[in-house]
Parts: sequence; C-alpha cells; structure tokens
Amino acid sequence: MLSPTARLLELLELLQAQPLTTGREIADRLGVDGRTARRYVAALQELGIPVEGQRGVGGGYRIRPGYRLPPLMLTDDEAVVLALGVLAAGPLGLGVPTESAEGALAKIHRVLPDALRRRVEALEETLDFTAHAPRGAPVAGTTVLPIAEAIRRRRRLQTTYRTYAGEESRRELSPHGLVVHSGRWYLPAYDHGRADLRTFRVDRMRGIAVSDEPAAPRPDGFDAVAHVSSSLAHVPWPWEVEVLLHLPVAEAAERLPATLAELLEADGGTLLRMRVSSLDWAAGVLAGLGCGFTVRRPPELRESVRALADRLAGWAGG
Repeated sequence: MLSPTARLLELLELLQAQPLTTGREIADRLGVDGRTARRYVAALQELGIPVEGQRGVGGGYRIRPGYRLPPLMLTDDEAVVLALGVLAAGPLGLGVPTESAEGALAKIHRVLPDALRRRVEALEETLDFTAHAPRGAPVAGTTVLPIAEAIRRRRRLQTTYRTYAGEESRRELSPHGLVVHSGRWYLPAYDHGRADLRTFRVDRMRGIAVSDEPAAPRPDGFDAVAHVSSSLAHVPWPWEVEVLLHLPVAEAAERLPATLAELLEADGGTLLRMRVSSLDWAAGVLAGLGCGFTVRRPPELRESVRALADRLAGWAGG
C-alpha cells in the first residue's frame, strides 16, 4: 500500500505524463475513491503546483501549460552515478525491463538543467561495456518493493509460487534477503508450510502481499549471499561430481565461484562437490583450474577428461 507521500509523487508523475487526467484515472492509479483523489489534487495545489481542473464532459485535471518543476539539483558526479546505475542494469544482468530503464532515463533528463542534461546524454550515447551478463529474468518493481518492505519490517509474505516443474502453490514466507545472480533475483526465506529454509526465484512469485504477522528470526550469522550461492551449487542436475583437488581450500575458492561448487577441506587438498548437466563441461572446468586432481565419482567423468585431453593434444599437433 502506498504512503500519502508516495501517492502525491505518483499523482504528480501522472499529471506530468499526459495533458489531461480524469478524476477516475487518478483514483484508479492511486487506489483511492474519488473524494480522496480530490484531496490529493488539493494537496499539490497547496504546495504551489498549479493543478487546474476542468469540469464537464471531457474534463479533468492538468498542470498549467508552461509550468516546469524546478530542476533537480545534482552535481556532475551525482548525475553520472544516476545515469550509470540505469545504463548498467542491463549489462550487469539485473533483469530490469527495457521500458523501465528508458522511462527512468527520460525522467532524469526532464529534470536536469539543460547543460548537464546534454552531457549526461553524451555519456549514454558513447558508453559501452566489455562484457554483458547472461539474459536475466526481469522482475517488476511491484514485485521486489513489497519483498524489500517485508524484509526491512521483518514481516511475513503471502505469495503464489511456481516451481521449475510448473507446479503452483500458495506459500507463507519469512524473507531474509534479496540476492541478484546472473540476471536472476533470489529470495532466501523460511517456508512456514514446509518448515524449512529455502531459496526462491523472485520472477516465479505472483500475488505478493505483506502480512502483519512477524517474520521468523534469521538464523544466527545468516548470510543471504552465502545461502543463495550454496543453494545454486546444490541444484539437482543429473550428474553428481566429487573430485579431490590438489590445492588448499583457500586457493580453490579463488578459482571457483561459490555458486558453482561446494568446497571442503580434505586430506591431500580440497574436496570439490557439484552437480552438473554435462560431464564434458565439468571436465573443462577441472582443466581450467590449473592444478592436479583425482576424480572420485562418477567414473564416466574420467572418460570425459581423457577425451578432452585427446582433443587438446590433437589441436596442439601432439
């Protein structure tokens, strides 16, 4: 539910976005009745914003033609930070819908002083990135904002969740954090229906509502990023791999992301455990570690490693 201040800002944005807005459109946008909508219009007028009303068929509200809000007072560095944040959302794989990013940039342009706006536009036209994250799964602000509110207020969430297999069920969750990885948003949360701490894909959540019920406390020392990373490393792919790496755990952790594999101290080095869909892919990962290793299971992985070695020898002319 929007706060009164948020509703005022929403109304101001609506009035700026179109030449004439009806009372019904305002009420629907703000989620209020007609009388309350008129009170919000009056509140803007009291703040000195010239909102004019037109009665009769085809009437509505508008901001007086020619009126411009004062420019947003940003330093050059602050304007660059805002523009970079919007521009980098796609390459970093944050899953921000294109229309939302374009709309945000348009609003930033509208309120910047002309000289600074032209410089920010030049930055947008000339900036590029050396690498782009995998295509993400976009999530709407109407999805992540109530989740963030529930996390901050320590309240439970009610939501419909769709699993990877397409099964839908109603869930009651105590959310513990939001994590973005490879273009997807993840929510570590305690699932009250299943009495377990789990990780949920935010883009698979629908009908989110913040409850007044207090959330279950986080486990002592809980780290949302570490929990999500561990969960992703245990995704049940067809092959379960176990390999002894001939190097210390600290060095192995520098070469392998936590989302890819579980690393444990073991006699003679580091025990690597991970689940994969392709043993040939796993062989490539092991070859890229730059250390000796011993395959414990599955035995088929040894064949993939030998096949990779033969291919490399052939390409090198050996």
